[in-house]
Amino acid sequence: MEDRISSFIVRRYFEKFTSALSLDVAFVGAGPSALVAAHDLAREGFKVALFESKLAPGGGIWGGGMLFNEVVVQSDALPVLDDFGIRHESAEEGFYTCDAVELASGLIFGARRAGALLFNAIKVEDVAIRDNRVIGLVINWTPVVRLEMHVDPLTVLARAVVDATGHPSEIAALVSRKANLRLETPTGSLCGERPMWMERAEVETVVNTRRLCSGLYACGMAANNVQGGFRMGPVFGGMLKSGRKLAQLIAADLT
Repeated sequence: MEDRISSFIVRRYFEKFTSALSLDVAFVGAGPSALVAAHDLAREGFKVALFESKLAPGGGIWGGGMLFNEVVVQSDALPVLDDFGIRHESAEEGFYTCDAVELASGLIFGARRAGALLFNAIKVEDVAIRDNRVIGLVINWTPVVRLEMHVDPLTVLARAVVDATGHPSEIAALVSRKANLRLETPTGSLCGERPMWMERAEVETVVNTRRLCSGLYACGMAANNVQGGFRMGPVFGGMLKSGRKLAQLIAADLT
């Protein structure tokens, strides 16, 4: 029986992985904005996969604020929660709370049920470039990268690549530094995240969600870091709306 169980896992995983070698949209990171965008795009029929370097997707949701596993969402982002069936309670006018674990798990489940593929423990270590356009990702196992093992990576091709790596905006930084491509920012490269200012950050997270160069987009805190936006805390309305905006933007570009 043991060999059969192993064969089921290996066969099914490689079927899934093979199907993700050529995508419409490849997300680097599986935080809240990426999960919302992946859900919306997959629901519209696009071939979507998220590559998460950690074992658990969900980004910074799980711990809430300082390990108090509740988060805040503004009223204008409630339609996203309702789409995913995530419960929320009124805190005061215009603000709602929801359980951080339910939010994270609900977004993950919703994205998968919509058809988005999700691969965890995979690190994106480079991008593929053709004619000044980002056309794919160079991937390896996270433990391989962390242990600095000399193992060659594999490549995934995509019509659109999304930097959803959060505060470091790793993919945009890599494209700017290594490919020497000019990003659509005030400086042409990364502007860097500014200190916390929740009101500004919530607005700017959505405003800064955009295409950075041919084939490359950013959402969530990665978008704020690229464009020089402010940091927010455990309030997620802007993150959810960033994902929804990104999905609409990419869908329009790829159609």
